[in-house]
Amino acid sequence: MRSIWNGAISFGLVSIPIKLVNATENHSISFRQIHKADGGRIRYRKVCELDQEEVATPDIGKAYEDATGTMIPITDADLAGLPLPTAKTIEIVAFVPASSIDPLQMDTAYYLSASGVPAAKPYTLLREALKRSQKVAVAKFALRGRERLGMLRVVGDVIAMHGLLWPDEIRTPEGVAPETEVTVRDAELDLADALMDTLGSVDLDSLHDDYREAVEEMIAAKSEGGPPPEHEPAEAQGGRVLDLMAALENSVRAAKEARGEDKQVAEVTDLPTRRRKATATSKDAATKEAAPKNTTAKKTTAKKTAAKKTTAKKATQKKTTAKPRSTTTKRASA
Repeated sequence: MRSIWNGAISFGLVSIPIKLVNATENHSISFRQIHKADGGRIRYRKVCELDQEEVATPDIGKAYEDATGTMIPITDADLAGLPLPTAKTIEIVAFVPASSIDPLQMDTAYYLSASGVPAAKPYTLLREALKRSQKVAVAKFALRGRERLGMLRVVGDVIAMHGLLWPDEIRTPEGVAPETEVTVRDAELDLADALMDTLGSVDLDSLHDDYREAVEEMIAAKSEGGPPPEHEPAEAQGGRVLDLMAALENSVRAAKEARGEDKQVAEVTDLPTRRRKATATSKDAATKEAAPKNTTAKKTTAKKTAAKKTTAKKATQKKTTAKPRSTTTKRASA
């Protein structure tokens, strides 16, 4: 792969000569503008506003436009005189956990290639240190005339660098979140969890650009003089969700059918509100069934209590009857 930048990684007092290589490529299909009448190519020309003459690339310079519209010329010598210590150096400033980097800051990705045999040892040292620490390196570097922020991490056996946006380049999401207060029920969350579990994981290598493939097929057919291939129109997606529960249930059903699972299992209807109602009904039934048993138990207890009272009453009567006999006996003895 062709390098786009040569320099070195500054790792403390260690300097690692490296080459910067693009890690990604754009596969999107580009189109040219043509004149519909005759198919002629439409081209843009760089014309000066003052004399309306076309200007060649060597004669084009830079300028900064201030608030009043005045153009302030900036020469290459002006830019070269600015202090830019990272012009040829990727300067590592810190090692941090990867989770501390906001994905919103991620920009273009590059591979860092060791430049020459002497660079292999320090390059490998930095790579293995990043692996063992399970951290990423935050660095500053200069590319295409301006200083940038980067993140170094290990990808396989190489060190990759992601360009990062500066923190002040991330816009705050003001007015983006829904302004209306919304309450999400547990039943809805349960269905959303079921949908997430049903969709499961995916092999990212299996994903591809369907639209690009369709465009390529259409171009191939037209280049051969044939009609473009016909495709079924995409189903229109509704802009409003009138019944969220029904939409979630249908989504779970469709996902399970697509994965070849049982259609009956896909329909989730066992909601917490219905479970509570069923539980209450079962409790009422249990109370009714237990009612006759309780009545019988009460009657038995009442009988036992009445029997105890009768026995105690008889005992009292016997004691009362026995007292006069005892008195007569004592008098006779006297």
